[in-house]
Amino acid sequence: ISGYNGTDDVSPGTRYVLGDRAMHQMAQSSVFLSGMGALGVEIAKNIVLAGVKAVTLHDSRQCEVWDLGTNFFIREEDVHSQKKRVEAVHSRVAELNPYVQVSVSTVALDDSTDLSFLLNYQCVVLTETRLTLQKRINHFCHSQQPPIKFIGCDMFGICSRVFCDFGDSFEVSDPTGEESKELFIQNITQDNPGVVTCMDNHTHGLQTGQSVCFREINGMSELNGITRQVTDMQKFGHPWSNETMEQQLRDPRLLIPDFSKPEAPLQIHATMIALDMFQEQHKRLPSIGCLQDSEVLLKLTEEVNETLKNKVCVNPSLVRCVSRCARGCLSPLAAAVGGIASQEVLKALTGKFTPLQQWFYLDALEVVQPLQSLPAEEFAPRGDRYDALRACIGEPLCSDLHKLHIFMVGCGAIGCEMLKNFALLGVGLARCSGEVCVTDPDLIEKSNLNRQFLFRPHHIQKPKSLTAAQATLEINSELQIAAQLNKVCPATEDMYNDAFYSRLNLVVTALDNVEARRYVDSRSVSNQKALLDSGTMGTKGHTEIIVPYLTESYNSHFLDPEEIPFCTLKSFPAVIEHTIQWARDKFESAFSHKPSMFNTFWQNHLSAEDVLQRMNLGESMEGGFQVIKLLSRRPTHWEHCLALARLKFDKYFKRKALQLLHSFPLDTRLKDGSLFWQSPKRPPSPLEFDVKDSLHFGFVVSTARLFAEIYNVPYSEKHIETDETAKKPDQLKLTVSSEEEREAISQLEEVITSGFITPENLRMTPLIFEKDDDSNGHMDFVETASALRARMYSIEAADRLQTKRIAGKIIPAIATATAAVAGLVALEMIKVVGGYGFESFKNCFFNLAIPVVVLTETAHVKRIQIRDDISFSIWDQWSITGHEDFTLSDFINAVREKYGIEPTMVVHGVKMLYVPVMPGHSKRLKLTMQKLIKPSAERKYVDLTVSFAPEADGDEDLPGPPVRYYFSHEAESSERA
Repeated sequence: ISGYNGTDDVSPGTRYVLGDRAMHQMAQSSVFLSGMGALGVEIAKNIVLAGVKAVTLHDSRQCEVWDLGTNFFIREEDVHSQKKRVEAVHSRVAELNPYVQVSVSTVALDDSTDLSFLLNYQCVVLTETRLTLQKRINHFCHSQQPPIKFIGCDMFGICSRVFCDFGDSFEVSDPTGEESKELFIQNITQDNPGVVTCMDNHTHGLQTGQSVCFREINGMSELNGITRQVTDMQKFGHPWSNETMEQQLRDPRLLIPDFSKPEAPLQIHATMIALDMFQEQHKRLPSIGCLQDSEVLLKLTEEVNETLKNKVCVNPSLVRCVSRCARGCLSPLAAAVGGIASQEVLKALTGKFTPLQQWFYLDALEVVQPLQSLPAEEFAPRGDRYDALRACIGEPLCSDLHKLHIFMVGCGAIGCEMLKNFALLGVGLARCSGEVCVTDPDLIEKSNLNRQFLFRPHHIQKPKSLTAAQATLEINSELQIAAQLNKVCPATEDMYNDAFYSRLNLVVTALDNVEARRYVDSRSVSNQKALLDSGTMGTKGHTEIIVPYLTESYNSHFLDPEEIPFCTLKSFPAVIEHTIQWARDKFESAFSHKPSMFNTFWQNHLSAEDVLQRMNLGESMEGGFQVIKLLSRRPTHWEHCLALARLKFDKYFKRKALQLLHSFPLDTRLKDGSLFWQSPKRPPSPLEFDVKDSLHFGFVVSTARLFAEIYNVPYSEKHIETDETAKKPDQLKLTVSSEEEREAISQLEEVITSGFITPENLRMTPLIFEKDDDSNGHMDFVETASALRARMYSIEAADRLQTKRIAGKIIPAIATATAAVAGLVALEMIKVVGGYGFESFKNCFFNLAIPVVVLTETAHVKRIQIRDDISFSIWDQWSITGHEDFTLSDFINAVREKYGIEPTMVVHGVKMLYVPVMPGHSKRLKLTMQKLIKPSAERKYVDLTVSFAPEADGDEDLPGPPVRYYFSHEAESSERA
């Protein structure tokens, strides 16, 4: 099977990012990719996962031990059997995506090669290729009609580059890829030109080149359906024009990723050109640690700089670092640059997003600069898989990585990429007593396969963490990996306790659950462990490095996401997201929550007769009325399920509208005289059921099917009863008395008398919403329910793909961004392990669509002042050690003596131990801490919250850092051990 058919669910994450049009274009495009080193294999992985039609992998080198630390698809047996690199990786790249034709080429590619074979490709990507050959091939590609898109990528040790040339005239269909947004208009003036004012004076956020389409305009109906483009003095949307590499070498157009060193891209540009000249002259790269070679390279760089149109101040330190590391390879840097380059390949094939203009340089100078004082022999090869890494960071730091104890939470897309980086870097080796502990409670789904590259079709429904751990060991069997299936939250506090954290060096979050990330962050802060956080959304990505005592935490600047107000969901939807969320909530209530509650109720009660007896005695039973109502209405045949579904239609889409319009007629006005029903509020229109309407029919059938599932009723295709006078079977009564208890008793008596009570009828089957299985009917219900509610409120309905994304809370994802973000995080990990200073660390935000990459310094940790000479940060923790007879008064005195300030309030969890203004609390001062806290026998300490008196009367008490109270010196000693 070749190509993308628009219905396959292997690549939904990529579809949400690129769209169907771009996916179809990729499925008709072929790519030639040369060089199967660290950078080439990254690009191969990403574009095959994305779903191009065909990729030809070109390389002529043999596998070496060196490759084991740079190429995650080369194995030890490939080295021993002296396989060609391209032959070793071919099958492993091909199995990433069965829809992509992956072929191999080992022909010589040199100055005499006939390049006409490249006419079979829409894009050519070169890695590990001499600059003179790159220029020749680029010239050939540029001169074709239409041009063959050309991308040149290079990486030497700590520096890397990407060059793009898509021809003289490259059409971009969608510069940003941002979804269209709805804006509510307050009014439009009749001036010329008219002034459009948005609701509540909200800024519209529109940019030049974007278009607006007017809808539902009252009073100026002639505007409806008209599209207008936002314009100003800038030109936008015109074809992009690129120059050849030959033209660009002297006067490059550069993307600047780090504005703290804006000159760096041009400095690296000159240095990498000089490095190519060095290779041409000496037929080799500079030797590791050779001072003579570094001086030769510095001289060549200065010569290159003289040829540039805009000269730059040559940085000798940078050039010497590049010379020392040029033979090496930082695999995380390859991952980051490979992700960026891969996105440019997809742009070249589809015209989706803004192409790079035209050079991108990324360096890891901060990783290696602090290591320059180490002896040269520390960087020398030792004949193992870590030689390429050792050439960059030296043996001591390699050894520290091997000993590392890491806890990674989440094993999805970013988690898979991080594990790959760990394997290549040798993080957590068994022989060095290191360990990688990874936990993820999820199972692998079909939709994961297009970006979670460690998983294959035969892994579907297997645990992510266990499967990823096994796949990682295939890359590097030396790792020690503990794979767990736990969800990290307060419920797992006993497992991931302080003793667990004390064994760790750092924590990595690789999940998209915000609450889980906040919790992991709080645990990391309380245990003073570095945290590496990252995330992606489509082509956007971020990294944040959290280092004890140096930086802020994740929670320091986190803002809770806005939730849709309940009244909006219940009665006043304004946009399609509201109707989709409403339908999703209805699914949870009817088919998950109520069945679960039903089962729990009957598990906790002996029998229906016992429940009836207790209710007759006036005993209140939580959930009893709802459970009895479900029991009395329980369907036994498919026709009953249809009847229930048919009545749901009227309840949701007819009676609700009639009820709202009765309460708020169309002419209802607010106190200020304005109409109640005005934008963004939409008045509903009741829907009359029509069996011939496919949407009506689809809702009833899908709803009936779900009722059949939860009630364990055999499902069959039958006609729908459309007679409005039709009633449900006797046991399916609808009447709900205002006297709920009496009604429940009556219903239960009737059910018992009828003999309807059986063990089977006291059980239901709760459904867990599953978006990716189209055969289960879950998305059928959500899609039809949302569309009907949208119709009722005159909202434009969404297609199934958009509905699935919103209902399933799917975060658009693509392998390019995932690879880039994991690579950037792994680079920072090396700095954390090396104990680098604050100025070395970099946070990053990127949007590969635009493209923009912004590296910034991390934020300094803020300190809170208690007194002029007393302050604390989130990382500080005070400690007091007591004994069996230690009183609360002793504790307060101990804090005053040790830290210079006396507590005015002491709290343990939610229990107030000492608040002077509370009655009787002064008597507690004489009580022992043991008696006040009542710890369990194994508890060695507790964390207490303390406050201090303000400096001025009337001010609030001042917060302090947490105070860890040890019950004895022995407890403190054992805990610290």
